[in-house]
Amino acid sequence: MATLTLDDLRRILVSCAGENDDLDLNGDILDSAFQDLGYDSLALMETVARIQREYGVDVSDDDMAEVETPRALLESVNGAQAVDAA
Repeated sequence: MATLTLDDLRRILVSCAGENDDLDLNGDILDSAFQDLGYDSLALMETVARIQREYGVDVSDDDMAEVETPRALLESVNGAQAVDAA
């Protein structure tokens, strides 16, 4: 399975929920809160649904409740892929 990268996440975020013209997603956003980046819980739900389809990984609702930053989402998705592969 392919690893979800920050560039992949940026592409999916923009595709699912658009891009805030006031923010630069190409900068160092790993530890920025999704809320600060302009993405609400609905945008994240759509993003996670897309990730699950594209990457064939199951991310639980409990895991998603804890995700507040791109870094946390990448760790959750890539960790779930490792568990699914085992």
